[in-house]
Amino acid sequence: MNTPTSAASVMLKNDQKTPVFETIDEVIDDKTQTVVQPLKVINRRGNVVAYDENKIRVAMTKAFLAVEGDNAVASQSIHAKVEEMTAAITDVLKERVLIDGTIGIEQIQDQVELALMRAGEQKVARTYVLYREERQKEREKQAKPAPETPSLNVVAADGQVVPLDEQRIKTVVHEACDGLKAADNALILDQLAHNLFDRMPERDISKALIITARSLVERDPDYSYVTARLLLDQLRSEALNFLGIGSQATFIQMFDLYPTYFKAYLKRGVELNRISEKLLDFDLDKIAAAIKPERDHQFTYLSLQTLYDRYFLHHHGTRYALPQAFFMRVAMGLALEEKDREERAIEFYNLLSSFDFMSSTPTLFNAGTIRPQLSSCFLTTVPDDLDGIYGAIKDNALLSKYAGGLGNDWTPVRAMGSHIHGTNGKSQGVVPFLNVADATAIAVNQGGKRKGAVCAYLEIWHKDFEDFLELRKNTGDDRRRTHDMNIAAWVNDLFMQRVHEKGSWTLFSPNEVPDLHDLYGKAFEKAYIAYEEKARHGEIKTYKVVAARDLWRKLLSMLFETGHPWVTFKDVCNLRSPQQHCGVIHSSNLCTEITLNTSKEEIAVCNLGSINLPQHMDDNNRFDVERLRNTVRTAIRMLDNVININFYTVPQAFNSNMKHRPIGLGVMGFQDCLYKKRIPYASTKAVEFADRYQEYVSYYAIEASAELAQERGSYASFDGSLWNQGIMPLDSIQNVTSQRPAQYLDINTDSTLDWDSLREKVKKGMRNSNVLAIAPTATISNICGVSQSIEPTYQNLYVKSNMSGEFTVVNPYLIRDLKAVGLWDEVMINDLKYYDGSVQKIDRVPDDLKAIYATAFEMDAKYLVDCAARRQKWIDQAQSLNLYMANPSGKKLDNLYRHAWTAGLKTTYYMRSLGASSTEKSTVTTGALNAVKVNTAPKACAIDDPECEACQ
Repeated sequence: MNTPTSAASVMLKNDQKTPVFETIDEVIDDKTQTVVQPLKVINRRGNVVAYDENKIRVAMTKAFLAVEGDNAVASQSIHAKVEEMTAAITDVLKERVLIDGTIGIEQIQDQVELALMRAGEQKVARTYVLYREERQKEREKQAKPAPETPSLNVVAADGQVVPLDEQRIKTVVHEACDGLKAADNALILDQLAHNLFDRMPERDISKALIITARSLVERDPDYSYVTARLLLDQLRSEALNFLGIGSQATFIQMFDLYPTYFKAYLKRGVELNRISEKLLDFDLDKIAAAIKPERDHQFTYLSLQTLYDRYFLHHHGTRYALPQAFFMRVAMGLALEEKDREERAIEFYNLLSSFDFMSSTPTLFNAGTIRPQLSSCFLTTVPDDLDGIYGAIKDNALLSKYAGGLGNDWTPVRAMGSHIHGTNGKSQGVVPFLNVADATAIAVNQGGKRKGAVCAYLEIWHKDFEDFLELRKNTGDDRRRTHDMNIAAWVNDLFMQRVHEKGSWTLFSPNEVPDLHDLYGKAFEKAYIAYEEKARHGEIKTYKVVAARDLWRKLLSMLFETGHPWVTFKDVCNLRSPQQHCGVIHSSNLCTEITLNTSKEEIAVCNLGSINLPQHMDDNNRFDVERLRNTVRTAIRMLDNVININFYTVPQAFNSNMKHRPIGLGVMGFQDCLYKKRIPYASTKAVEFADRYQEYVSYYAIEASAELAQERGSYASFDGSLWNQGIMPLDSIQNVTSQRPAQYLDINTDSTLDWDSLREKVKKGMRNSNVLAIAPTATISNICGVSQSIEPTYQNLYVKSNMSGEFTVVNPYLIRDLKAVGLWDEVMINDLKYYDGSVQKIDRVPDDLKAIYATAFEMDAKYLVDCAARRQKWIDQAQSLNLYMANPSGKKLDNLYRHAWTAGLKTTYYMRSLGASSTEKSTVTTGALNAVKVNTAPKACAIDDPECEACQ
């Protein structure tokens, strides 16, 4: 490898006084290269030439010379930086090799640009971008009419060399760009030419098309749709070939071919023992005729690639499902027990394929298959005996195998040092068993489709709670750590009052205070105080007294350091539960939105799906309430059907689900709605909007369950429930106000709809014990192409990394508004990259747009809590609420979580904070920029402490 000095000297041969800024292609087009890496480059003449890392090093150095002049020559730091960037670019190119070891000139230039941005050299990068544009314009001006070039040949699958079908490529690209204003098919075809070479494998043509379009996504979100449609063409060829009904078909041709394909898809799936043969009993002509092929064009690249990688049925890696066949298979699977099943299947299909509603991932995975495990969440209580503990761990494995998320209540397990009667020894406590449960979740990774996921809950009075808080630390005895398991604190009102009042707090072993686990509200307070008195008199042996504020400080400090534990509130969950007459809620689930009773005999199950809110807004950006009502009614029916059709891996889950029939209808796309209505998330208008839309969703969902009860009957444990008493979620707030001191509660109880008439209807029966819960929708929102759940936008331009790869994501609403004021250009794209997707430091962006497009870490987290509090009053379960804080401190965390408690929230989810060091720039190849990092800054206390530097 040449030294930095020799690279600089090469450049200075041209003109030491006036450095020449050359683009990468001008250097690499030189055919006298020395091969230093096993890569090949397609130059602008279409020739495949060897790759030389030194040419990039030379061009990078000239870039600095062009900006900084002779000062760059003597700068060792610049030479070192060039070396580092050049090596990084080469590594990226090796990973991003497209076809037969080749890489295109434009892609090399893109990587140089990104390397400069990652290095913080914004001025150099901006000059580089502008120069690239100038050079492109010069080439276009100087270009002479080129003589006709001979057609390229490709190598077919059978080894024969055949002419490239250029007309089909043009047709496919034209179809991919159809209806998309910003998509330029000529630009795609032009850039594609740089990725083609003679005798390339025919199978790689579609890959070249996809990669060409994907590289344009950051210019405009329309290219994400283009890329998806080009991926769809590849998928069509794959599926049709596998099923033996053709080799290729364009989008238009599929309108005639889809019915034939769909029947072959079902038949082949049954033969491969993947699809249930019950689906063949449907009237397939009627079903196939209802498929809408045009909906294949509504996917973004991220959404279709996610479906392709994780959801579509395959045989040894070959996908044979197309999008509309996938949705219809799920719909048929959910309609199996309907009397008019064809009509219901078509109704369900239209809801799913339009993205008005989306079922949860387990339902999408497994509906209509031979083993339909469709439920999302399972909640268990772990008993205090060895058989029970390992039985619960086995249940975890069985439930996780078929894509279920787990929430385990570990509070009954006795604390370290407590007496074991059977052996006359001392217990090791709950922590060693949590280590085993953590390993089990990794070993049984949801059937190989996604990482196993479990959350352990422990009540804050448990004597092992302090050790529990340290489970996610990276230091200490690894046998007392759980590096993958999530943990959550089950916090009661009495503890929070003691924190406010600077009181003491006593930690007990549950075997000595057995009833505390099942008590809440005033009953818990009375029993707890009595146990404290017994401990003071020596009647309880295993206990520890701490300052409540110290324990709260340690909890929030661990939250600050490790992102755990999640903070969830026991009393409000139980006092507002419709099912408090027949059990106790001991924990939430993996994502903190489910609040259902558990016991040794019952494993709670929840069945989830989410309404796509922006789909229900009209052209004036107002809610179409009639459409919303119809969507909710059908969605409730689909979710209720899951309970009967579901495959249960453990009997406790079957018994619980059949007895109570809980479902969780959620929402997604809240941020999209705010963009449409041009409302900043951090505003009182957003809080009011959250209140109003959730009231409608809640009203229609409860109404739909009550109507379904009239058709199918009420759930078995309905008598004695809050529903049976005509107590709506809004009314249950009174249960909290009667148990908690007034100074610790501030909940809005306004309403706008006719709840009185609904109360009377509900008293007669409900089909489901629980109806509403807002889940994270991490993947299904990607499928629908909207913002996740109730989340604020993380960044306006970033690279998203998941199991399907890396995807450039741009905020289409921001681009729309920037275009409207003439600000969307290459410089703006690079400014967004440089500022990590933020518009706040870009001077030319108007202030009103800065407010609307503030990202998650640029807003006061108080508004996240306030919006959630308004939703919570309408929800009979909870919501998965992430909180964001760019620069957390002890005082900020203390204030925020106290506010969450007094606002009446049932649960919170992740506390996300930015890393202490600056992040890498956007569109990096590793996607590391966009990972929300646990803060690695020095520990700070979690309460405003006059002696704590972090609190000042």
